[in-house]
Amino acid sequence: MNRATGKPRYLRRDQVDGVTGAVVAVDVLRAFTTAAYAFAAGARQIFLCGDVDEALAFKAANSGVLAMGEDHGRRIAGFDFSNSPVEVSKAKLAGVTLVQRTSAGTRGVVAAGAATRLWCASLVTASATAAAVAASGLGVPTYVITGDFPDRPDRYGHDDRLTAQLIERARTGAPLDADGTARLVAASDEATRTLALAGDDVDPEDVAYATKVDLFDFALEVVRTDDGLRLDAVR
Repeated sequence: MNRATGKPRYLRRDQVDGVTGAVVAVDVLRAFTTAAYAFAAGARQIFLCGDVDEALAFKAANSGVLAMGEDHGRRIAGFDFSNSPVEVSKAKLAGVTLVQRTSAGTRGVVAAGAATRLWCASLVTASATAAAVAASGLGVPTYVITGDFPDRPDRYGHDDRLTAQLIERARTGAPLDADGTARLVAASDEATRTLALAGDDVDPEDVAYATKVDLFDFALEVVRTDDGLRLDAVR
């Protein structure tokens, strides 16, 4: 158990089963950046799924719901949007409910089912997330580095760890080094892989959109409901 005076933990999603307290699932490239831009474009709520079929079934069962996300970085057949912050920022989403599924971020949320409170974070919501965690009174958080894949040594989530460390600096009042972190994330292996997808799977400006530190003044918190895991923008 984390204590208020302890050190934060940075765990893979396969390591968070049973972890309680304040938990922050981090996916900067691109899931929770895309979610933040969707809320900024007017989305009412976002439901998070771990599986593609689950997301498609949710969309089919709920009239008016739109789906966004990816599988192995690629746009999913039957989804309305890819996992692109640029694409959703230009969409007409006022009052819309979305369902999101991604290969790392949303699966990390599902894995963190024991969290007392659970947030989804990226650079664009960094300080707002830090403030929400601090205000929760739950002490030192656990960060889920969703891009760290246990079976993929080439996918170690460096971009997500850098983001989590910035959030932790914001929580403790240390200097953010926002520009330095943004540059490192933009130069990361994951950024290179993301932009290499090209075509309809990524916008060339997605990484630039993802590295705008503290662009938004809201945090993204997961609420467990009868309908599933609902993500809300909380100011």
